[in-house]
Amino acid sequence: MRKKERAALVAELMEKTYPDVGCSLTYSDPLEMLIATQLSAQCTDARVNIVTKDLFARYRSVEDYANADINELMDIIRSTGFYRNKAKNIINCCKKLIEVFDGEVPDTMEELTSLPGTGRKTANLVLGDIFHKPAVVVDTHCIRLTNRIGLVSTKDPYKIEMELKKIVAPERQLKLCHQFVHHGRVCCSARKPNCEECPIHEACKQVGVK
Repeated sequence: MRKKERAALVAELMEKTYPDVGCSLTYSDPLEMLIATQLSAQCTDARVNIVTKDLFARYRSVEDYANADINELMDIIRSTGFYRNKAKNIINCCKKLIEVFDGEVPDTMEELTSLPGTGRKTANLVLGDIFHKPAVVVDTHCIRLTNRIGLVSTKDPYKIEMELKKIVAPERQLKLCHQFVHHGRVCCSARKPNCEECPIHEACKQVGVK
């Protein structure tokens, strides 16, 4: 099976199995999505959602973050890990949003990745979920599943993103990445994948491998 054919079958089976899966972060506007995604680095979405409940109540605008007391901000986000760097990046990110982008979250990869604390994963989430543009979000689940299934043969996030853009239809890219996250959590775990009950087994190169 060619990679493009395998990708199409994977997307079809994922849609049948997880039709309602989307981003698991809680947000209500582009700025909240940007902040939540920055906090999600090396942290679970569930933990981020707990933290942002208080965070978003305390800081309501880009100006609030830009003018935040860094020690107070660190205290609020401490449980997400790497909180010193995250607090510093959030403040500097929002300062740049004000200085360069009139306080608005930009809608291009180049502009988003120019913001402190914003890599391609964060940028793609914002581009896809906020601005509804084709986007490939490469996280640990995506890396693991795309290699296991046989869609890619690299662990490099950038190379995976570029490869998936070639073989997955633009309108399916973002949702498929969200479905990878859900599938990785409920079935294809890192330690013990449940191949016997996997709903996409027929599209996986692991079929028949013991």
